[in-house]
Amino acid sequence: MSGKTDQSSPAFAGQRLRVNLRQLEVFAATARAGTVRAAADQVARSQSAASATLVELEDTLGAQLFDRVGRRLLLNENGRALLPKAMSLLDRAAELQHLFAAEHDAPLRLAASLTIGECLLPDLLANWKAGHPASPVQLMIGNTSEVIAAVAGFDVDIGFIEGRQTHPQLIVRAWRSDELVIVAAPVHPLARGTAGPRQLAEATWALRERGSGTREAVERWLLDHVGSLRVEFELGSPEAIKRLVAAGNALGCLPREVVARELDQGTLVELATRLPRATRRLAIVLHRDKHLGRGAEEFLSHCLSSGT
Repeated sequence: MSGKTDQSSPAFAGQRLRVNLRQLEVFAATARAGTVRAAADQVARSQSAASATLVELEDTLGAQLFDRVGRRLLLNENGRALLPKAMSLLDRAAELQHLFAAEHDAPLRLAASLTIGECLLPDLLANWKAGHPASPVQLMIGNTSEVIAAVAGFDVDIGFIEGRQTHPQLIVRAWRSDELVIVAAPVHPLARGTAGPRQLAEATWALRERGSGTREAVERWLLDHVGSLRVEFELGSPEAIKRLVAAGNALGCLPREVVARELDQGTLVELATRLPRATRRLAIVLHRDKHLGRGAEEFLSHCLSSGT
């Protein structure tokens, strides 16, 4: 038998591992929550135990990970460097934990902007779920800014956005395209004939709130061809815009898929204009440092194969 030491073994370093997953779990929870008390609730530990675990981790690493600002803990440079590596290890540990638990797959955590979350993802999730019956699905729906924040903060595995916003820690992948249309109530004065730029500029508009990918795309399209808009209503959901436009004298601008049913039913009409068609790319966002589990990888492939 050879007397050589196996250099592939972690023990070759001559030092046992002193950082453990519990420490990293408390650290990551504190980074997200901003306080040890809130983090303790997330990891089901007492506040004193969580605080002691965090101190133990900093002592082990020989580095302070947070700046203490009042009662809040804010990641410092050391903490920001550690967080993606800690999250990657925790993700892999969770995947390992589910490896032999056939009755419970790892949850699929998604975030999507309203149009995608309400109109596109349901069918994709239903098809994917048929092949993954044991995998729970968690879907957060918000505007583009909120989706980006969720992916950047490691709160979700995959994000779906409508806007062109990005983040230095994220990878943005083109996915599908959709079309924006201007809609009005059938009795609106501009519902008959073709509306010109001046008429559109003088009209009353109901648009999504700022931070929404739809709002960003609408302004980019209309301001280039119409100029200033009289935006008198800023609403947080497409459904609210559709109802207000159908009942009032405002114009709306929404993705075609969002208003398809109302156009078929005749409660809304698409305005004829002299403007060029407005198409935009929807995108998938991933964190550069996040490890995707098998289920998330398979769902990502499922979505990309369905893109047009």
